Amino acid sequence: MSVRQAARHQYQAIVDLAQSQAGELRVPPEGWLRTVRKALGMSGAQLAKRMRLTRARVAQAEKAELEGGVTLKSMQAAAEAMGCRFVYAIVPPVTVDNVVIEQARKKALATVGAASKHMALENQAVSDSRTQHEVARLMNELIYEMPPDFWEDK
Repeated sequence: MSVRQAARHQYQAIVDLAQSQAGELRVPPEGWLRTVRKALGMSGAQLAKRMRLTRARVAQAEKAELEGGVTLKSMQAAAEAMGCRFVYAIVPPVTVDNVVIEQARKKALATVGAASKHMALENQAVSDSRTQHEVARLMNELIYEMPPDFWEDK
């Protein structure tokens, strides 16, 4: 295993752990800021005072979170003001290996599909089992080599 592959496996382990811990975690309908604040029984004015902001600014942050415009810095500050810890993550819906396998499958199917069309035009079509075998072989090769264009869709 190359150093590059070993490093990639270490990164995969980190992401897979986060993915397994995040589970089905979803943003509450009112957003995390408002939901946690209300769960704590804290008013917007009380949070604003703790953050040394105006109540209007807290309301803006809560609205910005729902619209996707809140900054990580403001989420961190609000979490700390509420005695909480701010956590964020980017996690795939499945393991990293499964995401990589699916991309390899797409690339292999595109490559083999293009070759099959050309062969069929020349009356040299191959069987479905042979095509499936070639897709599997190419997938394994793509996963192992991870060529520079691996994530580029054709």
